[in-house]
Amino acid sequence: MIFFPAILLGAAVGWWRAARRGGNRADKVQYALVHAISFAILALFATIFYHRMS
Repeated sequence: MIFFPAILLGAAVGWWRAARRGGNRADKVQYALVHAISFAILALFATIFYHRMS
């Protein structure tokens, strides 16, 4: 169940990184989406790994 919090955390991290680099709104949205997708994929693999091990 870490999938949805990972998406939100990834979006927040991406938005923060783009803002820190001085990006405009489109840059922030792009970074947020890319980080959200990346965090979601990692969370999906972590969930599958956890369920396989238990």
